[in-house]
Amino acid sequence: MSAPAKDRANPAPKPTPPLWTRVISTPVRRHILCAVLALVVIVLVMESISTFRQSQLTSVAYLAIAAGGLTILTGINGQLSLGHGAFMAVGAYTAALMLRAQDSGWTVPLVLLAATVVTSIVGVIVGIAAARLHGPYLAGATLALAVAVPGLALYFSEYLGGEQGLVIPVPKVPTLLDDAMFFLTGNELSGTKFVSYISWVLLVIVFALLANVASSRTGRRWRAVRDDEVAAELAGINLGRARILAFVVSAACAGAAGAVLAMASRIAAPSGFTLTLSLTLLSAVVIGGLGSLSGALIGALLLTYIPPVVTNLGLDAGLSSLQSAELAPLVTGVFTVLVILFAPSGLMGIIRNRRLKRKGEK
Repeated sequence: MSAPAKDRANPAPKPTPPLWTRVISTPVRRHILCAVLALVVIVLVMESISTFRQSQLTSVAYLAIAAGGLTILTGINGQLSLGHGAFMAVGAYTAALMLRAQDSGWTVPLVLLAATVVTSIVGVIVGIAAARLHGPYLAGATLALAVAVPGLALYFSEYLGGEQGLVIPVPKVPTLLDDAMFFLTGNELSGTKFVSYISWVLLVIVFALLANVASSRTGRRWRAVRDDEVAAELAGINLGRARILAFVVSAACAGAAGAVLAMASRIAAPSGFTLTLSLTLLSAVVIGGLGSLSGALIGALLLTYIPPVVTNLGLDAGLSSLQSAELAPLVTGVFTVLVILFAPSGLMGIIRNRRLKRKGEK
């Protein structure tokens, strides 16, 4: 047998790829690694900031969770919703009723799970109707939902507290968790810090799950439905089922975010779930970039920190408290319009385009 024939019969073994390459070889592994690193960063940040900053970060987290779900619905599946504040209200009132129960033995994870499940059921009902609507009709229907749902608290005021809402007790910090955090960080776990940790751990879990779903076959089906309904249907994709599933996933995220909002603010009231909240979520998605979970987080960060910064600048410039407070939404609105005009793909779109441009130059 000749030498070339021997080489073909016994090919040289392929070199083993480096450990780092094997770790990040699949999207799931990359997402898990990012989640672990994010949890480490969360602990370091939470233990080095004040209670006020912790509460601000909690606001960022629950807005980002809801905006992440809306990103899946609008950015990836192509359905426009103006009513996600209503789903947050469902989650918030579910959590409030459970935590207010006399001698409540509900743990926070169970409360979050229940709020997510209840909101998912509502999402199925609304999603079935939404699957038949498109464009402005869907936007109008979800807009009506955002206006109507908070009013249910007034109609069922005996159970939901009416205009005053339901006051929620501070979630109890588990003794075991408190001892573990004191052993790791040397600091006690206060109520505000506990809720802040809950919100950010939930954010990491939700984003990891959404990223995995978006990169899976289900995510590709959602994109196919968004890009070309006819081609997707010819490919064997059930359009209605895909739309309903995306709506349910998005509603579940909003419900979990609403439960965190209720625990953070210690109250669930209709005034906290107005149309403004739904528009804020949509603005966060548009500013950060449609279809990008990182963009949803960036949008939530900006919409949380721009108002207080602008208000403080107005006070420093000699404006009254009322004028400074009214200046904040104006600046936020102008900033959103500028992003739409000069960066239609959002802030993450700018980063993505620059990255592609650099690769093209190489």
